[in-house]
Amino acid sequence: MFKSAIRYLSTKPKPKMKPIELKTPPEHTQTITRAIFDIVKEHGPLTISDTWERVKGVGLRGLTSKRHMKIVLRWMRERQKLRLVCNHVGPHKQFLYTTWFTKSTINQARPLNDSSRPKLP
Repeated sequence: MFKSAIRYLSTKPKPKMKPIELKTPPEHTQTITRAIFDIVKEHGPLTISDTWERVKGVGLRGLTSKRHMKIVLRWMRERQKLRLVCNHVGPHKQFLYTTWFTKSTINQARPLNDSSRPKLP
């Protein structure tokens, strides 16, 4: 008991992350965030790779790379424009971006267990 208390008190807490500051001008930031928000709102919950494919199809000039888009998505999460939802099916997890005001329509196809099925005589 005493050892576990010392071990707990000796660990350092996780450092707080500072807020993200985008280096793009406000006009570009507004254009990028509006386009990403519209894509996520229109096409439902999307993964990062699906969002990147849709953004490439739109052809935004201010967005330079997928990494830049991920930073903008994180910035939008901080500002509560988007939220991150975890779709956990079995041993697999899938993280999806969605807007705050849309009802999540995530299809969770869970396999039926033998114990959940009614037994026939």
